[in-house]
This record gives sequence, C-alpha cells and structure tokens, in this order.
Amino acid sequence: MKLRILLINPWIYDFAAASLWSRPLGLLKVAEYLSSFNVELLFIDCTDVFLKPGYGRGKYPKERIEKPQCLKPVPRVFGRYGISPDCFGLRLAQAAPFDLVLVTSVMSWWYPGVQKVIEIIREGYKRVPVILGGIYATLWHDHASANSGADFIYQRAVGEGVRVIFNTFGFRLKRKSDSSPYYKLGLYQNYPFAPVLTGTGCPFECSYCASRILGKDFSQRPPREVVSEIRELSEKGIRDFAFYDDALLVNADKHIKPILNELMARGINARFHCPNGLHARFIDEDLARLMKDSGFRTIRLGFETYDGKRQKETGGKVTCEDLSRAVKHLKKHGFTKKEIGVYLMYGLPGQTFEEVKDGVEFLRSLSVRIHLAEFSPIPGTNCWKDLEDKGIVKKGMDPLLTNNTVFSYLFSGYEPHEIDELKLAVKNYNMS
Repeated sequence: MKLRILLINPWIYDFAAASLWSRPLGLLKVAEYLSSFNVELLFIDCTDVFLKPGYGRGKYPKERIEKPQCLKPVPRVFGRYGISPDCFGLRLAQAAPFDLVLVTSVMSWWYPGVQKVIEIIREGYKRVPVILGGIYATLWHDHASANSGADFIYQRAVGEGVRVIFNTFGFRLKRKSDSSPYYKLGLYQNYPFAPVLTGTGCPFECSYCASRILGKDFSQRPPREVVSEIRELSEKGIRDFAFYDDALLVNADKHIKPILNELMARGINARFHCPNGLHARFIDEDLARLMKDSGFRTIRLGFETYDGKRQKETGGKVTCEDLSRAVKHLKKHGFTKKEIGVYLMYGLPGQTFEEVKDGVEFLRSLSVRIHLAEFSPIPGTNCWKDLEDKGIVKKGMDPLLTNNTVFSYLFSGYEPHEIDELKLAVKNYNMS
C-alpha cells in the first residue's frame, strides 16, 4: 500500500490579513519532492478561500476570536482567517485515513493557527505522527518544540533530510519516478494565480531580514526552466503570476532579462506581480522597458528608510538616488503611480518618527504609492541583537509579541495616535 501523507497549511491568526498572491510555496515544494516516491499526497490549505477583487488578490474570511493574554493591551480586533474549523474538520475526515501529517508555518506570530490544526488532529488521529516545518519552525525551534504539539520540528531545506526524518518514524520512501511540479499534482481545484520562484536566497544581508538565516546560499534557476514553468502554467489558463524571489533582479542581464525576452518571444500573455520588494538599484532603462512590455502590473520596491546613514547600517541595498533613478526609468516606460509601490519601514531600532515622516515626504515627491511596513524583530538578525542588548527582546519571549502590529504599538516609542494619523495621511495620498 502507498504511504498516505497529509500536507496542511494552517490558519492565519492576526489583527489583519489579506491574500497578496499568497500560497504556501515551501509546502508545495515538499509535495514536489515527495511526488517522486511511491506515496499518495493529500492536501488542505486553510487559507484557500478569499474574495477576489482582481489579479488573484483577495481578502480572507475573518472570524473574531479572543486575543491571547499578552495581546490584550493592543486595541485591535483579533481574528482567525481562512476556512471555518468545521470545514477543516470535514476536509480532515475526507482525507482520512492518513499515515503521516506535515504542517507548515509562515509568520512566527501565526503559530496559534499551527497549534489549533495540530490540536484538532490529536483529537481524532492520536497515533498519526505530525511533523512541523516552515519559517516559524526554523526561526523559533525551541518555542515550536515546546508549544506546537508536533512530534518533530523540521528545520532543514527540502531534500533528502525529509527522507531521513521519515525513516525515524519507520516510513521507508521508495523512489518511483522524477518529481512533478506542484501544479500537476492536483493539490488545488482553482488557480486564480501562480507563485513563481526563479531563485532562492539573497546575496545581501540586511539587518532586519531573515533571508540569509533561512537559506545561506543564493542561487538562480536557469532562465529556460523558469520560462518553461510559466508557459505550462499559462497553458492551464493562468494569467497572473507572483514572483516570490527575495532577489529577482540580481544578475539581471543573465537572469530576469533573458526570462522576459523569451516569454515575449513565445507570445505568452501574462500579468506579473512582485509582492516582495525589488532591488531598485538594478532597474535600468532596458529592464524597465522589458518589465512594461512583458506584462508587469504590480511593482513593489524595497526602500525601508530615507536616512542615508541607516541605509548603510541596515545593509546598503538601496540609496535615495537608486530609488529616484529606478522610478524615473519605470515612469518613462509607462508605469504609473498606481503600479509603482514603495515599502517604507517604521519602528526600526533607533528610527525616529521624524525620519519616517521624512521618508513619506520623499516618496510623495516621487509620486509613487507608499506602503508603510511595520518593523518586526527576527531572531538571529542584527536588529534582534541590537534590541536584545537594549533589553527590548529576549530569548524565550512569546513570538506573538514580534507581530509587526504589536511590536510597533508596544515598543517603537511612537505615539499610537501619531501612527494612526500618518497611516490615514498616506492612505489619502495613495487614493489621490
């Protein structure tokens, strides 16, 4: 008999959540790896339900729930986002029987969703082993071990390590064929969009980012492989594609430019979206033209801070001049304010509120959409070490307190009414 493996993407537990082309790509890559073995894959995505305002984005259904005790001081409504628990229970019963459960985790402060999923599994399937992987499991291994309810916490990349862990539970995987891409495995009924990962890791080491912790090596797939994947997905009727790369534009002449040129040569009609911040320094006039001609619709540029000294201290990936030049090239080739968004962080260690407001004014001068991004501390980063030295964060603290909304409210030093007023001003500007 085939080994029956159930893969689960849990609910989101947060103050706010929306699907900006969100899929659990890490879990889908696990499914791809396992597809080469003699197993039967079962799949439940608790967030695979949302209203679609366009381009594959959407809002998740929200159920208001009681806030955990440590979040009581935050004057926001807390909720569970995704399918209902009853719906999850029904899908779980439909998937049964299964021999092993693999649960992923994304944002560390969403771990209550992980706990709830595993709690429900334990109620009806006590003897089935549960393995937890993903970002929370990797960055907060000790907390996940003590609090998730999983039998094993997996921290390694997808690959032979998965096979080794299966062996510890008495499951022997037998290879039967080459692996299949996730979109050929029947995991989702509908594909309003498709995530695309053209490379892994990042050559930069920004002080606030976990990319180098989650994967130390930076590598990019061959352009022809990426083009083939997008072509196959487009043949399934998918038009919207979201790039998940942390460094999509690095080595542009040998990577993204050949990809876009080949896609256009093949006449592939697509809309491309970049929810992750792009490196503005790599956008020259030629790349801006290619991005426009090939169908880019949503551009997000990483800027983080207006202060030149802090730009260097946080990693030196972009300067004000880099951003101004990139915006100039993009606008020259037809991109509008509505299509060009820029992430501006607030709440970074040592960052004053005046610095944030200066950043807003600078972005207004460029006539781009402003996306205020609340800083969240990540264990192992330089920012975490800085905050640890100041006694603001510590090992063993509850990951719920690193929630970007919570952290900025409790620890940034900004007055809550100032943050709310700035958010409203930015919202009004973006709508103008």
